Amino acid sequence: MVCFILPAHLLIELAEAGNIDIRDAVPTLLASAALRTQRDTLTEAVQFLGLGADQLRGPASEFKAVHDVQGGDERNLPGVMRRKEGDGASSDPAVNDAFDNADQTYDFYRDVLGRHSVDGNGLRLVSSVHFGRGFDNAFWDGTQMVYGDGSGKVFQPGALSRDISVVGHEITHGVVQHTAGLRYRKQSGALNESMADVFGSLVKQHALGQSADQADWLIGAGILGTQLQGVALRSMKDPGTAHQLDRQPAHMRSYVDLPDDGNPRNDNGGVHINSGIPNKAFHLTATRLGGNAWEKAGKVWYDALATKLKVNSNFADAAAATTASAQALFGADVAGVVRASWNDVGVTA
Repeated sequence: MVCFILPAHLLIELAEAGNIDIRDAVPTLLASAALRTQRDTLTEAVQFLGLGADQLRGPASEFKAVHDVQGGDERNLPGVMRRKEGDGASSDPAVNDAFDNADQTYDFYRDVLGRHSVDGNGLRLVSSVHFGRGFDNAFWDGTQMVYGDGSGKVFQPGALSRDISVVGHEITHGVVQHTAGLRYRKQSGALNESMADVFGSLVKQHALGQSADQADWLIGAGILGTQLQGVALRSMKDPGTAHQLDRQPAHMRSYVDLPDDGNPRNDNGGVHINSGIPNKAFHLTATRLGGNAWEKAGKVWYDALATKLKVNSNFADAAAATTASAQALFGADVAGVVRASWNDVGVTA
Protein backbone atom coordinates (compact mmCIF):
# COMPACT_ATOMS: atom_id res chain seq x y z
CA MET A 1 0.00 0.00 0.00
CA VAL A 2 1.28 3.47 -0.86
CA CYS A 3 0.71 5.60 2.23
CA PHE A 4 1.80 9.24 2.21
CA ILE A 5 2.68 11.12 5.40
CA LEU A 6 1.04 14.25 3.94
CA PRO A 7 -2.49 13.75 2.58
CA ALA A 8 -3.29 15.06 -0.88
CA HIS A 9 -6.30 16.99 0.38
CA LEU A 10 -4.02 19.14 2.53
CA LEU A 11 -1.91 20.13 -0.48
CA ILE A 12 -5.07 21.10 -2.34
CA GLU A 13 -6.32 23.14 0.61
CA LEU A 14 -2.98 24.93 0.89
CA ALA A 15 -3.20 25.81 -2.80
CA GLU A 16 -6.80 27.02 -2.49
CA ALA A 17 -5.83 29.19 0.49
CA GLY A 18 -3.07 30.77 -1.57
CA ASN A 19 -0.24 29.36 0.53
CA ILE A 20 1.33 27.41 -2.33
CA ASP A 21 0.98 27.35 -6.09
CA ILE A 22 -1.20 24.46 -7.25
CA ARG A 23 1.71 23.44 -9.46
CA ASP A 24 3.69 22.65 -6.29
CA ALA A 25 1.07 20.04 -5.41
CA VAL A 26 1.07 18.32 -8.79
CA PRO A 27 4.08 15.98 -8.22
CA THR A 28 2.51 14.48 -5.09
CA LEU A 29 -0.92 14.20 -6.69
CA LEU A 30 0.53 12.50 -9.76
CA ALA A 31 2.66 10.14 -7.67
CA SER A 32 -0.37 9.19 -5.61
CA ALA A 33 -2.38 8.40 -8.74
CA ALA A 34 0.45 6.46 -10.38
CA LEU A 35 1.07 4.34 -7.30
CA ARG A 36 -2.56 3.68 -6.33
CA THR A 37 -2.88 0.55 -8.46
CA GLN A 38 0.45 -0.75 -7.16
CA ARG A 39 -0.72 -0.17 -3.59
CA ASP A 40 -3.88 -2.20 -4.06
CA THR A 41 -2.10 -5.00 -5.91
CA LEU A 42 0.66 -5.35 -3.33
CA THR A 43 -1.77 -5.36 -0.43
CA GLU A 44 -3.86 -8.09 -2.02
CA ALA A 45 -0.73 -10.11 -2.82
CA VAL A 46 0.50 -9.94 0.76
CA GLN A 47 -2.87 -10.58 2.41
CA PHE A 48 -4.43 -13.18 0.14
CA LEU A 49 -1.59 -14.79 -1.82
CA GLY A 50 0.88 -14.93 1.04
CA LEU A 51 3.62 -13.20 -0.95
CA GLY A 52 6.33 -11.18 0.77
CA ALA A 53 7.84 -7.92 -0.44
CA ASP A 54 11.08 -9.67 -1.43
CA GLN A 55 9.10 -11.91 -3.76
CA LEU A 56 7.40 -8.86 -5.25
CA ARG A 57 10.48 -6.72 -5.76
CA GLY A 58 13.27 -9.31 -5.78
CA PRO A 59 15.84 -10.34 -3.13
CA ALA A 60 18.82 -8.28 -2.04
CA SER A 61 21.79 -9.13 0.13
CA GLU A 62 21.75 -5.90 2.19
CA PHE A 63 19.42 -6.03 5.19
CA LYS A 64 19.43 -2.25 5.76
CA ALA A 65 20.23 0.09 2.90
CA VAL A 66 19.61 3.63 1.69
CA HIS A 67 19.49 4.58 -1.99
CA ASP A 68 19.51 7.91 -3.81
CA VAL A 69 16.79 8.48 -6.44
CA GLN A 70 18.68 11.58 -7.63
CA GLY A 71 15.52 13.57 -8.28
CA GLY A 72 13.81 10.75 -10.17
CA ASP A 73 10.32 9.37 -9.70
CA GLU A 74 8.73 5.97 -8.95
CA ARG A 75 10.23 4.54 -12.15
CA ASN A 76 13.73 5.13 -10.74
CA LEU A 77 13.24 3.41 -7.38
CA PRO A 78 15.16 2.35 -5.41
CA GLY A 79 17.99 4.38 -6.99
CA VAL A 80 21.76 4.31 -6.48
CA MET A 81 23.05 2.57 -3.36
CA ARG A 82 24.59 5.09 -0.96
CA ARG A 83 24.86 3.30 2.38
CA LYS A 84 24.34 -0.25 3.57
CA GLU A 85 24.78 -2.04 6.86
CA GLY A 86 28.43 -2.05 7.91
CA ASP A 87 29.32 1.10 5.97
CA GLY A 88 30.49 4.26 7.65
CA ALA A 89 28.51 7.47 7.56
CA SER A 90 27.80 9.03 4.19
CA SER A 91 28.66 12.58 3.23
CA ASP A 92 24.93 13.04 2.51
CA PRO A 93 22.93 13.96 5.67
CA ALA A 94 19.68 12.67 4.16
CA VAL A 95 21.22 9.24 3.62
CA ASN A 96 22.47 9.10 7.22
CA ASP A 97 19.16 10.33 8.64
CA ALA A 98 17.16 7.73 6.72
CA PHE A 99 19.57 4.95 7.68
CA ASP A 100 19.87 5.84 11.37
CA ASN A 101 16.14 6.41 11.91
CA ALA A 102 15.24 3.16 10.16
CA ASP A 103 17.83 1.44 12.33
CA GLN A 104 16.27 2.83 15.52
CA THR A 105 12.79 1.86 14.30
CA TYR A 106 13.98 -1.68 13.64
CA ASP A 107 15.53 -1.81 17.11
CA PHE A 108 12.25 -0.68 18.68
CA TYR A 109 10.21 -3.38 16.98
CA ARG A 110 12.82 -6.03 17.80
CA ASP A 111 13.59 -5.08 21.41
CA VAL A 112 10.14 -3.94 22.57
CA LEU A 113 7.73 -6.00 20.49
CA GLY A 114 9.87 -8.96 19.45
CA ARG A 115 9.28 -8.33 15.74
CA HIS A 116 12.08 -8.96 13.23
CA SER A 117 11.55 -6.20 10.65
CA VAL A 118 8.27 -5.22 9.02
CA ASP A 119 7.18 -8.73 8.04
CA GLY A 120 8.37 -10.37 11.27
CA ASN A 121 10.78 -12.50 9.25
CA GLY A 122 13.72 -10.22 8.55
CA LEU A 123 12.49 -8.36 5.47
CA ARG A 124 15.19 -5.94 4.33
CA LEU A 125 14.68 -2.27 5.18
CA VAL A 126 15.18 -0.29 2.00
CA SER A 127 14.93 3.50 1.97
CA SER A 128 15.27 5.95 -0.89
CA VAL A 129 16.03 9.66 -0.50
CA HIS A 130 15.99 12.65 -2.88
CA PHE A 131 12.75 11.53 -4.53
CA GLY A 132 11.54 14.16 -6.99
CA ARG A 133 12.51 17.82 -6.93
CA GLY A 134 11.56 19.58 -3.71
CA PHE A 135 9.02 16.79 -3.18
CA ASP A 136 6.90 17.54 -0.11
CA ASN A 137 6.11 14.03 1.03
CA ALA A 138 7.32 10.67 2.31
CA PHE A 139 5.65 7.35 1.69
CA TRP A 140 5.69 3.57 2.01
CA ASP A 141 5.23 2.12 -1.49
CA GLY A 142 4.43 -1.45 -0.47
CA THR A 143 8.05 -2.60 -0.40
CA GLN A 144 10.18 0.30 0.87
CA MET A 145 10.33 3.82 2.36
CA VAL A 146 10.70 6.88 0.11
CA TYR A 147 11.52 10.45 1.17
CA GLY A 148 11.35 13.72 -0.72
CA ASP A 149 13.60 16.63 0.12
CA GLY A 150 10.85 19.12 0.92
CA SER A 151 10.34 22.45 -0.81
CA GLY A 152 10.67 24.66 2.25
CA LYS A 153 7.03 25.68 1.82
CA VAL A 154 5.24 22.63 3.22
CA PHE A 155 8.20 20.84 4.82
CA GLN A 156 11.64 22.14 5.70
CA PRO A 157 14.40 20.89 3.39
CA GLY A 158 15.71 17.51 4.59
CA ALA A 159 13.19 17.26 7.41
CA LEU A 160 11.23 14.20 6.26
CA SER A 161 14.08 11.69 6.55
CA ARG A 162 15.44 13.52 9.61
CA ASP A 163 12.30 13.19 11.74
CA ILE A 164 12.16 9.82 13.49
CA SER A 165 8.38 9.92 13.98
CA VAL A 166 7.94 10.26 10.20
CA VAL A 167 10.33 7.37 9.54
CA GLY A 168 8.67 5.22 12.23
CA HIS A 169 5.27 6.10 10.76
CA GLU A 170 6.22 4.97 7.25
CA ILE A 171 7.87 1.74 8.38
CA THR A 172 4.79 0.94 10.46
CA HIS A 173 2.68 1.06 7.31
CA GLY A 174 4.77 -1.93 6.25
CA VAL A 175 4.03 -3.67 9.54
CA VAL A 176 0.30 -3.05 9.05
CA GLN A 177 0.54 -4.46 5.53
CA HIS A 178 2.05 -7.69 6.89
CA THR A 179 -0.34 -8.03 9.86
CA ALA A 180 -3.96 -6.88 9.75
CA GLY A 181 -3.63 -5.40 6.27
CA LEU A 182 -6.14 -2.68 7.12
CA ARG A 183 -7.72 -1.53 3.86
CA TYR A 184 -6.87 2.07 3.04
CA ARG A 185 -10.41 3.43 3.04
CA LYS A 186 -12.89 4.88 5.53
CA GLN A 187 -12.49 3.62 9.14
CA SER A 188 -10.15 0.72 8.34
CA GLY A 189 -7.89 3.21 6.55
CA ALA A 190 -8.10 5.66 9.44
CA LEU A 191 -7.01 2.82 11.74
CA ASN A 192 -4.13 2.13 9.35
CA GLU A 193 -3.02 5.76 9.60
CA SER A 194 -3.54 5.79 13.36
CA MET A 195 -1.42 2.67 13.86
CA ALA A 196 1.36 4.36 11.89
CA ASP A 197 1.07 7.47 14.09
CA VAL A 198 0.93 5.42 17.30
CA PHE A 199 4.09 3.49 16.61
CA GLY A 200 5.82 6.44 14.96
CA SER A 201 5.29 8.31 18.22
CA LEU A 202 6.39 5.33 20.31
CA VAL A 203 9.59 4.91 18.28
CA LYS A 204 10.36 8.56 18.99
CA GLN A 205 9.55 8.25 22.70
CA HIS A 206 11.67 5.10 22.99
CA ALA A 207 14.63 6.73 21.24
CA LEU A 208 14.40 9.78 23.53
CA GLY A 209 13.70 7.78 26.69
CA GLN A 210 10.50 9.73 27.34
CA SER A 211 7.58 8.63 29.49
CA ALA A 212 3.99 9.13 28.32
CA ASP A 213 3.77 12.31 30.42
CA GLN A 214 7.02 13.71 29.00
CA ALA A 215 6.22 13.04 25.33
CA ASP A 216 4.89 15.79 23.06
CA TRP A 217 2.63 13.34 21.14
CA LEU A 218 3.37 15.20 17.89
CA ILE A 219 4.01 13.64 14.50
CA GLY A 220 6.53 15.74 12.61
CA ALA A 221 7.22 18.30 15.32
CA GLY A 222 9.14 21.31 14.05
CA ILE A 223 9.46 20.12 10.44
CA LEU A 224 6.80 22.31 8.79
CA GLY A 225 7.78 24.84 6.16
CA THR A 226 6.85 28.48 5.78
CA GLN A 227 3.32 27.95 4.42
CA LEU A 228 2.03 25.14 6.66
CA GLN A 229 2.00 27.05 9.92
CA GLY A 230 1.88 25.22 13.21
CA VAL A 231 3.77 22.93 15.56
CA ALA A 232 3.58 19.62 13.67
CA LEU A 233 1.75 17.62 11.04
CA ARG A 234 -0.55 15.94 13.59
CA SER A 235 -1.15 16.00 17.35
CA MET A 236 -2.26 12.81 19.07
CA LYS A 237 -2.86 14.69 22.32
CA ASP A 238 -5.01 17.43 20.76
CA PRO A 239 -6.20 16.38 17.30
CA GLY A 240 -7.15 19.36 15.18
CA THR A 241 -4.57 21.76 16.64
CA ALA A 242 -1.32 20.88 14.85
CA HIS A 243 -1.48 23.51 12.07
CA GLN A 244 -3.80 26.08 10.51
CA LEU A 245 -5.63 23.57 8.27
CA ASP A 246 -5.81 20.68 10.74
CA ARG A 247 -9.38 19.37 10.94
CA GLN A 248 -8.82 16.08 12.71
CA PRO A 249 -11.64 15.25 15.14
CA ALA A 250 -10.95 13.92 18.63
CA HIS A 251 -14.45 12.47 19.14
CA MET A 252 -17.01 10.58 17.08
CA ARG A 253 -19.45 13.50 17.38
CA SER A 254 -17.16 15.33 14.93
CA TYR A 255 -16.47 12.35 12.64
CA VAL A 256 -16.07 13.49 9.02
CA ASP A 257 -18.04 11.16 6.75
CA LEU A 258 -16.39 11.35 3.32
CA PRO A 259 -16.77 9.10 0.26
CA ASP A 260 -13.99 6.83 -0.92
CA ASP A 261 -14.38 7.89 -4.54
CA GLY A 262 -10.82 8.48 -5.75
CA ASN A 263 -11.14 12.26 -5.38
CA PRO A 264 -7.99 13.40 -3.53
CA ARG A 265 -10.07 15.98 -1.66
CA ASN A 266 -11.87 13.13 0.11
CA ASP A 267 -8.75 11.44 1.50
CA ASN A 268 -9.84 7.84 0.74
CA GLY A 269 -12.90 8.44 2.90
CA GLY A 270 -11.08 10.51 5.53
CA VAL A 271 -8.19 8.21 6.47
CA HIS A 272 -5.83 11.01 7.57
CA ILE A 273 -8.66 13.09 9.03
CA ASN A 274 -10.59 10.62 11.17
CA SER A 275 -7.42 8.93 12.43
CA GLY A 276 -7.49 11.63 15.11
CA ILE A 277 -10.18 9.66 16.96
CA PRO A 278 -8.21 6.41 17.50
CA ASN A 279 -5.07 8.51 18.02
CA LYS A 280 -6.77 10.25 20.94
CA ALA A 281 -7.97 6.90 22.34
CA PHE A 282 -4.37 5.67 22.40
CA HIS A 283 -3.08 8.89 23.97
CA LEU A 284 -5.70 8.66 26.72
CA THR A 285 -4.83 5.02 27.38
CA ALA A 286 -1.09 5.66 27.52
CA THR A 287 -1.23 8.71 29.77
CA ARG A 288 -3.76 7.11 32.13
CA LEU A 289 -1.58 4.02 32.50
CA GLY A 290 1.50 6.20 32.98
CA GLY A 291 5.15 5.23 32.70
CA ASN A 292 6.59 4.37 29.32
CA ALA A 293 3.83 4.17 26.74
CA TRP A 294 5.46 1.31 24.87
CA GLU A 295 5.45 -1.01 27.90
CA LYS A 296 1.69 -1.51 28.22
CA ALA A 297 -0.37 0.60 25.84
CA GLY A 298 2.00 -0.06 22.93
CA LYS A 299 2.05 -3.80 23.52
CA VAL A 300 -1.75 -3.87 23.73
CA TRP A 301 -2.14 -2.01 20.41
CA TYR A 302 0.50 -4.18 18.74
CA ASP A 303 -1.13 -7.41 19.93
CA ALA A 304 -4.47 -6.22 18.58
CA LEU A 305 -2.89 -5.28 15.25
CA ALA A 306 -0.94 -8.51 14.88
CA THR A 307 -3.50 -11.02 16.13
CA LYS A 308 -7.04 -9.61 16.12
CA LEU A 309 -7.74 -6.86 13.59
CA LYS A 310 -8.78 -7.75 10.03
CA VAL A 311 -8.66 -5.97 6.69
CA ASN A 312 -12.05 -4.29 7.12
CA SER A 313 -11.97 -3.63 10.88
CA ASN A 314 -13.64 -0.42 12.01
CA PHE A 315 -13.26 1.72 15.14
CA ALA A 316 -15.61 -0.44 17.22
CA ASP A 317 -13.63 -3.52 16.17
CA ALA A 318 -10.43 -1.80 17.28
CA ALA A 319 -11.96 -0.92 20.64
CA ALA A 320 -13.00 -4.54 21.16
CA ALA A 321 -9.66 -5.91 19.96
CA THR A 322 -7.49 -3.65 22.13
CA THR A 323 -9.69 -4.28 25.17
CA ALA A 324 -9.38 -8.03 24.65
CA SER A 325 -5.61 -7.75 24.18
CA ALA A 326 -5.31 -5.66 27.34
CA GLN A 327 -7.27 -8.26 29.30
CA ALA A 328 -5.11 -11.10 27.98
CA LEU A 329 -1.78 -9.33 28.48
CA PHE A 330 -2.28 -7.29 31.66
CA GLY A 331 -5.63 -8.10 33.24
CA ALA A 332 -8.88 -6.38 34.07
CA ASP A 333 -7.50 -3.05 35.34
CA VAL A 334 -5.65 -2.25 32.12
CA ALA A 335 -8.57 -3.52 30.06
CA GLY A 336 -10.82 -1.11 31.96
CA VAL A 337 -8.55 1.81 31.10
CA VAL A 338 -8.57 0.86 27.43
CA ARG A 339 -12.34 0.49 27.38
CA ALA A 340 -12.85 3.85 29.11
CA SER A 341 -10.50 5.61 26.68
CA TRP A 342 -12.45 4.40 23.66
CA ASN A 343 -15.70 5.37 25.37
CA ASP A 344 -14.35 8.85 25.98
CA VAL A 345 -13.81 9.42 22.26
CA GLY A 346 -17.31 8.18 21.47
CA VAL A 347 -16.42 4.64 20.37
CA THR A 348 -17.79 1.59 22.13
CA ALA A 349 -16.77 -1.98 21.49
